[in-house]
Amino acid sequence: MSVWLPSAPCTPRACVEGTGSLTAVPRAVLRLVAVTALLLAGIALLPVGRGVPAALVRRWARAVVRAAGVRPRVTGAALPDGGLLLVANHISWLDIPLLAMVRPARMIAKTEIRRWPVAGPLAARGGVLFIDRDRLRTLPGTVAHVAGLLRSGAAVGVFPEGSTWCGRAQGTFRRAVFQAALDAGVPVQPLRIRYRLTGGGATTVPAFVGDDSLLASVWRVVTARGLVAEVEVRPAICPGTHADRRSLALAAQARTAPGGATSVRAAATNRREETRRLSGSCPVGR
Repeated sequence: MSVWLPSAPCTPRACVEGTGSLTAVPRAVLRLVAVTALLLAGIALLPVGRGVPAALVRRWARAVVRAAGVRPRVTGAALPDGGLLLVANHISWLDIPLLAMVRPARMIAKTEIRRWPVAGPLAARGGVLFIDRDRLRTLPGTVAHVAGLLRSGAAVGVFPEGSTWCGRAQGTFRRAVFQAALDAGVPVQPLRIRYRLTGGGATTVPAFVGDDSLLASVWRVVTARGLVAEVEVRPAICPGTHADRRSLALAAQARTAPGGATSVRAAATNRREETRRLSGSCPVGR
């Protein structure tokens, strides 16, 4: 099994719901055109950290989500300043602009994304760190590179499950990237992503799983009505509270799970961390 891209059991046929209440086809087409136009405009922007203000990136990311007909909602704690490793559960291609809404970051992604139409060039120009899942011997160098970025004060975003899940379940966080946060001595910022329908419960419509094509997933989103994307900023995990990447990954996974814990063991780890944090807290942005 790949360290960076483990497989998930979710498939479009077994896990993804029908869109139910559909928007009119002409409106869906307009949404698709708007999303494509915004992505093309993003390719024209300079990479994050090389001249584009973070506030502009946030507005662009929100515009992409809204253009797809999805209402974004961000709640939770303020983010720490400086170098920061953002981690989140992974459900949809929409997760990427949702993270950029919270804080623009250098994303870690599989090399296959580089070949995607429109999104691939955008990702490359935006400074995405591509990981070749078939060359694990390059992993230590990648971790060292990420640690260097974090030390310089940059934010790096990653989906540690390594694969998309439908949202009904969550995968195990892979540990490797957490070593970079330990080496750099920076906080880990867990984010919880959830999709639901207006006035209703959770939905798997935005999921991009299994052999689903990107176009099919995008079309399912733009034809749906009343989609809401929720991002909850969970409390940051301060540097120095975990001695190894295994316990740090467990704590981060616990904080991205529904209710904030995935298991009794993870919850216990989280409680011990909170006890150690009583003497201080991570520096928080304003």
